[in-house]
Amino acid sequence: MRSDDPPPPLPVPPEARIAIAALALRWKKANGPVMGLLIRFGGRLENQLSALPAGFRNSIEQVTARALETSYGIARHGGRLPGSGERGTMAAAMTAGLAGGAAGLPGSIAELPFTITVLLHAIRREATKAGFDPDDPWIMAEALRTLSSGSPIAADDGIDTTFLSARIALTGPALQRLIATVAPKLAAALGQKLAAQAVPVLGAVSGAALNAAFLRYYREMAAIRFGLLRLAETHGAAAVLENFAEATRQPRITRAG
Repeated sequence: MRSDDPPPPLPVPPEARIAIAALALRWKKANGPVMGLLIRFGGRLENQLSALPAGFRNSIEQVTARALETSYGIARHGGRLPGSGERGTMAAAMTAGLAGGAAGLPGSIAELPFTITVLLHAIRREATKAGFDPDDPWIMAEALRTLSSGSPIAADDGIDTTFLSARIALTGPALQRLIATVAPKLAAALGQKLAAQAVPVLGAVSGAALNAAFLRYYREMAAIRFGLLRLAETHGAAAVLENFAEATRQPRITRAG
């Protein structure tokens, strides 16, 4: 072992290693074709975002923070809303993106609260699949934190695995503090989406396609997050996160000779 190599991860049973490897593969494949196209134009998106009117840029974070607070209450009823299954969620996301994109930047900002609510519905559904109660305040906090799991447009972002926090009740000040932490990161990602919709070379990529891609991305981040959380409850957080980090680490390039 080289002196600068990281130490080997803590041991976990073979079945846990298999599950962690599957989650690592999902992480590597989280960005689909639409996001691959956007990543190619990443620098242009940053320039486009900085070119947006200052009022719009400020509005994105303000709207995001308000929408997170509202969506927290609405999403608690998501599993009981008619037509809110996976297909219904995808259709809702694409319809919102189509409507917002057709109305330009003001329309795109106006549809953000609905899009955020749809994303939170999908994230809560992944918690249920992993065997958690989506109405548990701790799990609801993790659902909100999933929305700060990087940006699907940034090629070098990784999943935020700092999810083993205290099981706090999301009421009053605690909820406001969490939203204040999540909102800027989610607003940055959504701002990139709005910028992408305004890039001429990406004119063929509609608001509907972008919303669908964002939904798939955050749904994958949620599946990974809650999958790791379930494994951590059985095998310990440190061991699970170390093995996940090892499984997602990019191979080192060594020069021959």
